[in-house]
Amino acid sequence: MTTPPEFATKRRLELFDALVGLFLAEGFSHLTLDEIAARLHCSKSTLYTLAGSKEQLVRSATVHFFRGATDEVETRIADIPGARERIIGYLEAVGAALAPASDRFMADLDAFPPAREVYAQNTRLAAERVHQLIDEGVAAGEFRAVHAALAADIAATMMERIQQRGVREATGLDDAHAYRELAVILTAGISK
Repeated sequence: MTTPPEFATKRRLELFDALVGLFLAEGFSHLTLDEIAARLHCSKSTLYTLAGSKEQLVRSATVHFFRGATDEVETRIADIPGARERIIGYLEAVGAALAPASDRFMADLDAFPPAREVYAQNTRLAAERVHQLIDEGVAAGEFRAVHAALAADIAATMMERIQQRGVREATGLDDAHAYRELAVILTAGISK
């Protein structure tokens, strides 16, 4: 009997969600494929249907996490009126999406180049989104005529420092709080 495609897709999503939850809570560098399979209540061969190696599994899980986080962030800001509120909502939502990530996960992510690059790419995309939101605010007359690319670059620089744990080391703020503070500082700086 063949597994229906909709079940396979649903099962894959459930496994990726469980995998992301495990990695966010505990990190991934110390886990073997056998341990991951046991924790997810599946076989190693099932894990191999998701990715060909542990390294690919980690990268795929990281991509899955950031896709879900991006969807969650955009959903949270979809109905927010006003550019200032949208930027604050956006950066707060980014912080909230990262809040479940344990220190162990973030350290593992930083130490594993393929996963670190996924995070860096998502940080660049988030900075581009902030740029768009600033442009919208300037066009609507909510923000003074700022150089939106510079303001977005400042945001991107801080987002990279947050990603690389520099903000935590310098200030003691976790990622979620750092994003909230960035939102307040950024929007105050460009407001009329």
